[in-house]
Amino acid sequence: MQRLSANYPVWFCDIWGVVHDGVRPFPITVAALRRHRAGGGSVILVTNSPRSHLGVERQLLELGVDPGSHDRIVTSGDVTQVLMRLHGGGRVFHLGPARDQSIYEGTEVERVALEDARAVLCTGLFDDLNDRLEDYDTLLSEMKRLGLVMICANPDKIVKKGARILYCAGKLAELYAARGGEVLMAGKPFSPIYDLAMAEAAQIRGRPVDRPEVLAIGDGPETDIRGAADYGLDALLVAEGVTDAAEGLHAVEAGVLRAVPHARIVATVHDLSWT
Repeated sequence: MQRLSANYPVWFCDIWGVVHDGVRPFPITVAALRRHRAGGGSVILVTNSPRSHLGVERQLLELGVDPGSHDRIVTSGDVTQVLMRLHGGGRVFHLGPARDQSIYEGTEVERVALEDARAVLCTGLFDDLNDRLEDYDTLLSEMKRLGLVMICANPDKIVKKGARILYCAGKLAELYAARGGEVLMAGKPFSPIYDLAMAEAAQIRGRPVDRPEVLAIGDGPETDIRGAADYGLDALLVAEGVTDAAEGLHAVEAGVLRAVPHARIVATVHDLSWT
């Protein structure tokens, strides 16, 4: 990581699977982020969390992540707030858990019943620990009948929480799109979240930031790595987040390159060890 710190002054770092596992922080990663900043680098945490950056900051503090590990946080929730105003007309049905309600902070968007909504804001399953995907068949069918657009605040389809694999909003969006429903995506791998992160980087460093200066760090092939490639950024692939590293780092990287052949992976690592 020391070499990458010298070559890339700005890091766009994913959170879940890289900084923490949903239960506890990864100390090696947190230490590397702090060292990068101490050497003059900038760290922007870029996450597909449906919460606002304020909500994610609170969550990180609760998990014990050192706030000195990053300069700013950019979330798909931040991008979603814009989409809610533009496409939801200020009236949305919330498909997701109550813990994501920080996404409404600072907006005038009203949460209403499905039949009164202009759009559906999807932040995930109502209960991702216990719900099954088939539990949502009736709701998705009714949304399609009403012609409602789904604003997906988290394009991730799965996430690992400790040892468990949980479904995310992106999976419900995939099911809705398969029914012919219209879906708007807010986070990675789509460009609006990177545009916002680049604007934050320019503000931090006091000048425009060129893409060759930025390293995207993440574990998700279809979100972090594809998003970086589509945006023209080099990427560091972190194994063992949502990928299976049992066969070694080379096998992980080869698998990701098959899925994302235009990926610009500069290295594949188990963690962000500084050496």
